Amino acid sequence: MNINIKSRAMGDYQTNCYIVTVDNKDLIIDAGIGATKWVLDNVQNPIAILNTHGHFDHVWSNKELKEELNIPIYVNKLDAFMLENDPFSKGTPSSKADILIDGDTTLDINGISVKYRHFAGHTPGNSIIEIGDVWFCGDFLFERSIGRWDFPYSNAQDMVNSLLKAQKIKEDFTLYTGHGSPTTLRNEQRYMDFWIREVKATI
Repeated sequence: MNINIKSRAMGDYQTNCYIVTVDNKDLIIDAGIGATKWVLDNVQNPIAILNTHGHFDHVWSNKELKEELNIPIYVNKLDAFMLENDPFSKGTPSSKADILIDGDTTLDINGISVKYRHFAGHTPGNSIIEIGDVWFCGDFLFERSIGRWDFPYSNAQDMVNSLLKAQKIKEDFTLYTGHGSPTTLRNEQRYMDFWIREVKATI
């Protein structure tokens, strides 16, 4: 699989928006605050908008891009309410997911194999998006860090369970994170025992 990845950090939270091109088809991942113009300038054949989770800084431009491009929005079903209802009262433009993902699911999107892996904790539906040997991991894993588990709708026990699940994965993946620099799953597995202890201490 030949994957081309473009990224741009968007808004005050420097949330990474990704355009993933496979076989001349573009997948837009986590279109955050102010992402619309950059995305429109950099796609040629967009086919889907994929959200790793429902936080406003990852979904802000969903509505504009949906109106401009008329392509489906995908998100885990447990986070769909965040796209629609602006639960953090940030003024997020309301968008509605067309495809609701349930747990770990492999999808065929116009001939591209896309796997959602559910890692709850940061949000109820928090997921990574696997394309080939790459993870777009939203706010689950960062370089030497993990997503926060103390927000409204976050859950510490779910985060522990997700870290335990991620520890068991044998293959390595390149991780494109929701904020900051890329890393690898193998690198981050080295820190998971530490983070499991840290999260458990707050339960």
